Amino acid sequence: MEKYLAFDVGGTDVKYAIVLKDGKILEKGKFTSPKYSFEALIKQMGVTCLELQKKHDVVGIALSVPGAPDDKTGIILGGSALPFIHGPDVRAALLEETGLEMHMENDAKSAALGEVWLGAAKDVDDAVFLVIGTGLGGALVKNKKVHHGINLLSGEFGYIIIGYDFAKEEFKMMADHASTGCIVRDVAISRGVDPAVLDGKEIFAAAEAGDPDCFAAIEAFYESLAVCVYNLMYIYNPECIILGGAISAREDLGDKIEEKLAIIKKNVDMDILEVKPDIVRCQFGGDANLLGAVYNYIQREEAY
Repeated sequence: MEKYLAFDVGGTDVKYAIVLKDGKILEKGKFTSPKYSFEALIKQMGVTCLELQKKHDVVGIALSVPGAPDDKTGIILGGSALPFIHGPDVRAALLEETGLEMHMENDAKSAALGEVWLGAAKDVDDAVFLVIGTGLGGALVKNKKVHHGINLLSGEFGYIIIGYDFAKEEFKMMADHASTGCIVRDVAISRGVDPAVLDGKEIFAAAEAGDPDCFAAIEAFYESLAVCVYNLMYIYNPECIILGGAISAREDLGDKIEEKLAIIKKNVDMDILEVKPDIVRCQFGGDANLLGAVYNYIQREEAY
């Protein structure tokens, strides 16, 4: 069975894994992301590839990367915490370094593909994937394939406008209210402290212990996230909405969103059929990007 070398390039670490065509991970590891050099990144990926090829017959490299990767040109558009990866021809560089062909996909879209391939949404064709972190991103999946959009930016849900005042030229974005970063921000404002001194897990623990500031910030987050989910339910009408990001480890996340959705539905006058997709948490966590990168590779090879 074919083996693929998958890389998930992040601002802190580059994770990698040997993945079989059926999705089984044979081994995995990581190395620290170079901070300033594209050449250093490609060189380290080449060293990793060489070491793994001593044990595995790898047929290709599957990449999960930040930004807006254009698989046709081999160039990663947009921006990220690793600005040096945007501009160079990644495919040509890796081919020269390793001798292997490459296919790449955005990190959030890779995670979505991993989940619809083998994870929480493996039994559905159409899904929305929400990545809830310091910002808010995700992906739209149709017939188990990611929809990219003309500028490769489909799924940037954080840019949805949820409030506005044209007279003052002020606009509120979804990412400013439906991300875990906004919880920390709101608690910091209420306490008059620097957000850097606060920890998300400690905020949730404090809320459960009765801290009113922490409780209010978390409730506001759930309310905004429910509004986002509600809008996506009617914009796209998917079979399933998958919740990703570190907060998806919380078992009550789906229940909290459902509670807020019930309030919205009770108070919104709807004259069309109610839609109710399954709301599920990401199954694979950090491995979703690696698996999705491989699934993207398989899909693209089959399409050629």
